[in-house]
Amino acid sequence: MTDLTRRSGIVSRHLAPPMAAAVRRAVLAAIPAAALALLPAAGLAQDLSQAPLAAPAADISFLGLFLQAHFVVKLVMIGLIVSSIWVWAIIIDKWMLFSRNKREMDRFEQVFWSGQSLEDLYRTLAGRSNHGMGAIFVAAMREWKRTYEGGARSFAGLNQRLDKVMNVTIAREVERLESRLLVLATVGSAGPFIGLFGTVWGIMTSFQSIAASKNTSLAVVAPGIAEALFATAMGLIAAIPATIFYNKFISQTGRQAQRLEGFADEFSAILSRQIDERG
Repeated sequence: MTDLTRRSGIVSRHLAPPMAAAVRRAVLAAIPAAALALLPAAGLAQDLSQAPLAAPAADISFLGLFLQAHFVVKLVMIGLIVSSIWVWAIIIDKWMLFSRNKREMDRFEQVFWSGQSLEDLYRTLAGRSNHGMGAIFVAAMREWKRTYEGGARSFAGLNQRLDKVMNVTIAREVERLESRLLVLATVGSAGPFIGLFGTVWGIMTSFQSIAASKNTSLAVVAPGIAEALFATAMGLIAAIPATIFYNKFISQTGRQAQRLEGFADEFSAILSRQIDERG
């Protein structure tokens, strides 16, 4: 129908104005009214068919970003989630350990300096598991009693043996306090770089998708960039607590080690004085 009207226009241009008007009226009269009504709709349909289709809405929730991410980025995210859970498990365990150790040392110092005899205190502690100052006391008293009850002829080397026993016990206690802190240090230092690796991979995948679709609209670019940045955020979520609590626990380990060494020096002086009195 559009072709017919176009031809009528061409014919009308080559005819005289009165005849052209008559030809045009005849052509329009030959076209049904329903067909004339469809002409604007046909043009609108042609315009819509030539218009670009709108990009589908992307799910940018946390779960949606994870599910839409590339396989490599998913592996990075899963690794960071596991690392974060492990870090928080260590943090909670160490927090309870340092708190319990501090209470035990405060309680032991209160009993030790209360005037109770060393023999009675040793009999009380010898039959149970001890940590901190109690472990140092039991180890030194065990060596003391082994020397005296064994009928040793000379006590010249007893001071050195007592110092070695207490130093070994202190080293074991510090090792117990520092256990698994290396995990916090590793996650704190490597976590951001692992997340950055996922980010670089996600951005590279996004640019490949842009090149394949030949569409640079924000609706196409944004989901891939969001997935990539989500990996970096997860790396920081794992690394920041690990770094903060690693520094805190290292500081607490140093303070408690100083208390143990101070007690060992004081107890060594007490035992040395008794050795001189008996020698």
